[in-house]
Amino acid sequence: MVQAYVLIQTEVGKAGDVAREISGIDGVTLAEDVTGPYDVIVRAEARNVDELGRLVVAKIQAVDGITRTLTCPIVHI
Repeated sequence: MVQAYVLIQTEVGKAGDVAREISGIDGVTLAEDVTGPYDVIVRAEARNVDELGRLVVAKIQAVDGITRTLTCPIVHI
């Protein structure tokens, strides 16, 4: 299982809508709107890195109002 945080920048005023829509996507375990340089932080999981990439590119980035994402895979050191 691969887990990651996806940091999202949105259009002005869209953070709440984006977080609500993303929270319904399979593979997303948490989506919250926050303040700071990013507007929404998502925790996601997938079976492998390729599936995680497809989740981010095909599903999360397809949500209206998103301008940029940064995916941070979780590592256990």
